[in-house]
Amino acid sequence: PCKEGWGFKALPLQSRFLTGQNSLKLETQANSYHVSPLSLLLLSLSPSPLSLSLLLLSLYLFALQIKHDLACGRLTCNDTSAALLVSHIVQSEIGDFDEVQSFQHLLHNKYIPNQDTLMDRITEYHRKHVGQTPAESDQQLLEISRRLEMYGVRLHPAKDREGTKLSLAVSHVGLLLFQGDNRINTFNWSKVRKLSFKRKRFLIKLRPDLNSGYQDTLEFTMASRDCCKIFWKICVEYHAFFRLFEEPKPKPKAVLFTRGSSFRFSGRTQKQVSDYVKDSEFQKKFPTDEAYFIAKELLTTERTFQKDLAVITVSFQAVLGKQEVLPDSVRTLINTNYDPVYQFHQAFLKEVEQRLQQWEGRSNAHIKGDYQRVGDVLLKNVQGLKQLTPLLQRYGEVLVELERSCRSSQRLEEACREFEQQKVCYLSLNMFLLRPLHRLLHYKLILERLCKHYPPTHQDFRDSRAALADISEMVLQLQGTMTKMENIQKLLELKKDLTGIQDLAIPGREFIRLGCLSKLSGKRLQQRMFFLVRHYFLLPVITVLESEDEWGLPHCFTLFGQRQSVVVAARKPPSTCLTGGNNIFSSVSVDEFLLLLFSESPEEEEEEEEEELSASRSSLERQAAQRGNSTVHICWHRNTSVSMVDFSEAVENQLSGNLLRKFKNSNGWQKLWVVYTNFSMFFYKSHQDDYPLASLPLLGYSLTVPAETENIQKDYVFKLHFKSHVYYFRSESQYTFQRYLSVSNLTWRNPSWTQRGLGGH
Repeated sequence: PCKEGWGFKALPLQSRFLTGQNSLKLETQANSYHVSPLSLLLLSLSPSPLSLSLLLLSLYLFALQIKHDLACGRLTCNDTSAALLVSHIVQSEIGDFDEVQSFQHLLHNKYIPNQDTLMDRITEYHRKHVGQTPAESDQQLLEISRRLEMYGVRLHPAKDREGTKLSLAVSHVGLLLFQGDNRINTFNWSKVRKLSFKRKRFLIKLRPDLNSGYQDTLEFTMASRDCCKIFWKICVEYHAFFRLFEEPKPKPKAVLFTRGSSFRFSGRTQKQVSDYVKDSEFQKKFPTDEAYFIAKELLTTERTFQKDLAVITVSFQAVLGKQEVLPDSVRTLINTNYDPVYQFHQAFLKEVEQRLQQWEGRSNAHIKGDYQRVGDVLLKNVQGLKQLTPLLQRYGEVLVELERSCRSSQRLEEACREFEQQKVCYLSLNMFLLRPLHRLLHYKLILERLCKHYPPTHQDFRDSRAALADISEMVLQLQGTMTKMENIQKLLELKKDLTGIQDLAIPGREFIRLGCLSKLSGKRLQQRMFFLVRHYFLLPVITVLESEDEWGLPHCFTLFGQRQSVVVAARKPPSTCLTGGNNIFSSVSVDEFLLLLFSESPEEEEEEEEEELSASRSSLERQAAQRGNSTVHICWHRNTSVSMVDFSEAVENQLSGNLLRKFKNSNGWQKLWVVYTNFSMFFYKSHQDDYPLASLPLLGYSLTVPAETENIQKDYVFKLHFKSHVYYFRSESQYTFQRYLSVSNLTWRNPSWTQRGLGGH
């Protein structure tokens, strides 16, 4: 790739490469070209033999250039680095170390000027490269070279005002000043105001800096005017390529007189090249069969699931094991019930990765002709997973035993709270404990989509249907355990979010909904958090009567307790707000905890109003310091509510994969690995990262598609916005786009949120 376009052209081997941050500059006898190593990735996007051959040829030519620079002394480095580089060159040319052959080869071939004095070091390093192929040796040569301080630096002789001999150089960071081979100063691009030359004098004008001992204008004398102009042009190219977002526009030609040079950088900047490569890689061609994308969803979510299992089996035990606070009973339960499942899914993930690599054509599997399916892999592993059903049935025991141990040991409780604050624990600890049960639901949904897509005559239909039958049987067998444990987990989470409530998670208690209501007090409405919890063994009843006509407020209703009544207003009808999907409206049996929110007498309520509000806010602020993305925290600040039905449906839908993200006022798209779970998006650089960089809770956000006026000229883009916060996300395919809309639909189906222009999705 060169600055004239993205085609290829023959270049003499006597060219030289100058490097900067993520970019290189290719100089020939007549021209210079800017090249990004990232652009070489374009060749690897296609599995064709021609593209792979061109990629290997490009790397080989880079290695030849390094050898040439070493031989002529252009690449300056210390003796240790020089000996290591030569050892890789020798390994590439003659193979594994042989004392006689290596000595004779070095005797007849000179790779560095002072090679004779480094013969012993070179042979010592060469002994360690046994088994390296020529391609691997060339790769090591490039890797070591790019880390050298003087790699890509070309010295231009000059003198300062006192006549001291110096050298000037330019790199991606700015201008470099050398005395001999020692760098004595760096002038970053941010400090440079202007570069110019007058005959043999090269001028650097700096921005004023009180802490710097240098003058505002530095002057250096070079050998001739041509030397000055050549170096100035190189500076202009480097500055434009590394610092500008887009190619600078040429100045209009003067009608009569011109002053100064008309030289301008032309071609893509580093930012444009990077965006082009990322966009090309992101939009690479996939197999067109929808079954491939279903299989890829299985792969991406399985990668996330394995990371979640590692939180319990590796991170949790490692942290608490060092503190020696984890009881033997809990440790034994985790080891016996989670470790076998973790090992099983590690093997399963490898199988799915291999199958997807074959499906995408990055192997010789097309010769066999039986690789574009995933039902057989799922059937095999679902049958293996059925053998682990007794372990899955005991996960509730692990959750209950850990909670019991925390109640009896304050040290253990504090250690668990501290672990939840670590970056790797991006959800509550108890949610990780239930992840293997939720994963069964994910398999079931994936297999349902697969069976719906396949015609009965497809070779993969029978295996997919058999796997669906087996996983459905497991889900039915474990449904009672899942429902019970999800309720306990939610009550335990509320216990952490709230203060002053003891024994919240007791048998017979059922969580229904949490969220915000507006409490009518005096002549104004005040926001309050309400927690609706049913208890089957308690008699207190709250009667709900609609009161819109009486108070003149939309969705207004009155809660009548045993000792008082409270008027509240919701953002939606009370039947939906309170019952959370259950067909209960006229009266709701609730826990005495709900009554605590309005247990004061009406006379005292107005006086304690401000104190109550302050206490509510301080409680939320304390919790925010612990975990800012807890459901209670989000519902408070987004003024919304979530029911247990919503939570149960949310755990069934998890999505992972690559998305491009763009902020409202940003120029380019950023590629991220995104995990959608628990009403939130968690952002990673790649699926290999152990913890997310950031998260975006989606409760309260609106989901739309960009309008034409927003000038988002890309496919498969959806928009999230809440007040002034606007995000654009771009998926890699139509299937992935629809999947994100469908799982997000659970989050945005609340009537107080909007979902427009999505074609019914």
